[in-house]
Amino acid sequence: MWHYAKPIVVVSECLGFSPCRYNGDQLNDEVVHKLWPFVQFVPVCPEVRIGLGTPRETIRLVKDGENVRLVQPSTGMDITEQMNEFSFLFLNQLLDVDGFILKSRSPSCGIKDVKIYSSKQKGPAAGKGSGMFAEHVLRMFGYKAVEEEGRLTNFVIREHFLTKLFTLALFREVKQTKSHHRLVEFHAEHKYLFMAYHQQKLKQLGNIVANQARLPIEEVFLQYEQTLYELFARRSRRNSNINVCQHMIGYFKHELSSEEKQYVHELLEKYRVGKLPLSSITTVIRSWAIRYQNEYLLKQRYFQPYPEPLLDVTDSGKGRDY
Repeated sequence: MWHYAKPIVVVSECLGFSPCRYNGDQLNDEVVHKLWPFVQFVPVCPEVRIGLGTPRETIRLVKDGENVRLVQPSTGMDITEQMNEFSFLFLNQLLDVDGFILKSRSPSCGIKDVKIYSSKQKGPAAGKGSGMFAEHVLRMFGYKAVEEEGRLTNFVIREHFLTKLFTLALFREVKQTKSHHRLVEFHAEHKYLFMAYHQQKLKQLGNIVANQARLPIEEVFLQYEQTLYELFARRSRRNSNINVCQHMIGYFKHELSSEEKQYVHELLEKYRVGKLPLSSITTVIRSWAIRYQNEYLLKQRYFQPYPEPLLDVTDSGKGRDY
């Protein structure tokens, strides 16, 4: 029913593309594997790209006063400048990108919780931070869909990542048309999805689309895009999703029996206390939209913001109560 744009995703090459880890291994990541038919991957291993072999001696982040250096303790090599130069050049040549999936805890690619040591010698970590390549990614593309493969085993994190990734990819496709009509359609289809994320930002986006100031279409898209990034800065909250469901249920207030209304409100209460997933309610609401032929609701991407084969409620044991 829905058309999904194909996101462009930069991915750590060791996550299923080549055996380029420091020990010569390749990780076959399940999320990356499932995404393969639906996205355009751009694999990269920053460590290999700067000339380190495979397998290779380990590298680590080392505190140096107020700075952090990237070094190879066994050889004494300091590869900070090489990594910074590669990261800058590689990221600047990306014409279009919608997201990143990077290797967790890697001194080059880890987004958070990467160990930072106080010296090149063996010893406990003195702190944690981002890998050197990942730091450039966050600085230049932090507003995109950026995650580590390890965190994507969490249902809540994965749901937000996929929703943001496919929505940004579709917006990029719409933006390329420079069509105000297509922007109006995009905004209408995402009304309830955006409401679940940030009601105030939804209103701002609506004002931008209305374009009462008669701005050039390029400026309209630019403002819309910036506000869209702000809307997706955090995941949707439980109370916001309940509010959206109540709005949609309101479309059927004259058609539903008192028993049906009572039933769906019981479902909402179970969702509120974490006893049901959100899909238990949205499936019921969508079935009513089909029964009563509510074309406006049937177009809402809130029901399925990314391709159905990617829906998987299993996770690492945390966050399943989305």
